[in-house]
Amino acid sequence: MPHVVRAADIPSDELARRVRDGSLARVLRGVYGPPGPREPRWAAEKHALLARAAAVHLVLSGEHWFSHTTAAVLWGCEVARVPDGVDVTNLVNPHLRRRQDGAVIAWHWTSRADRAAEVSRTLALPASSLERTAFDCAATLAPAHGLAVADSALRAGARPEVLRQIVEQAAGRRGVRRAREVLDRADGRAESAGESLTRWAVHDAGLPAPDLQVAIETRLGWRWTDLGWPAERLAVEFDGRLKYGVDRASAARAVFEEKRRQDALEDEGWTVVRVVWADLADPVALGDRLRRAYRRAARRSGR
Repeated sequence: MPHVVRAADIPSDELARRVRDGSLARVLRGVYGPPGPREPRWAAEKHALLARAAAVHLVLSGEHWFSHTTAAVLWGCEVARVPDGVDVTNLVNPHLRRRQDGAVIAWHWTSRADRAAEVSRTLALPASSLERTAFDCAATLAPAHGLAVADSALRAGARPEVLRQIVEQAAGRRGVRRAREVLDRADGRAESAGESLTRWAVHDAGLPAPDLQVAIETRLGWRWTDLGWPAERLAVEFDGRLKYGVDRASAARAVFEEKRRQDALEDEGWTVVRVVWADLADPVALGDRLRRAYRRAARRSGR
């Protein structure tokens, strides 16, 4: 969590010097913090969001907590997109609050005092419980993005029975139908946001639900694929490219090993469909591609 400070707590000459030398940067009016990384992009965006949240917490008074996508990032959940705005929930109608100058705050409010009892105080900032966070994201984000949060929340220890209880208590409220659909498909075996988004593309394409982390015995030993239909011997692999390393030598080794792995899977009669981030930008086209691959695999297997 970035450590932020009020400008008033630092001598003006020291503040000016540290801004000049780059060790401090303005987060919002009157609050400064250390600059974040420039690359990779997701790390820079998460640092900026967390610094903004810490700054907002520093200047806000009264009962409040961070929720929705901001809470998801605080819990370490996977998010498909890091927003600019900081999600803050409190017991006061947000229309009665002024927007904090210099910060983009997405205000949420609840009239239920018992919601404050759900707030976790174990993180760096007060935040919605892990289960409430998964529900809020499932109810408000695009379904594929909500699934990415829900999958990783289960992986982080969210309790399915608590999620079910929250859904039941929210019956009839806005977003609950979407949340129920997303949470019904959530699976803690998903290992990345890219896998979750790919799985939702499979769902939107009208295909049968795939299994996750499918184990396949090959001449190289057991190998696991992200998604798959064992009866059709069709596997889907999300390739985020981060696994290929930072230098040419390690990247070349990784690519060579990946080629050996795919050859071994194909030797066992499996078809492997690879998905990259660019494919997820057009889920309709990706769905068409997956349907064609599934039909070919089903015909080949006689199903």
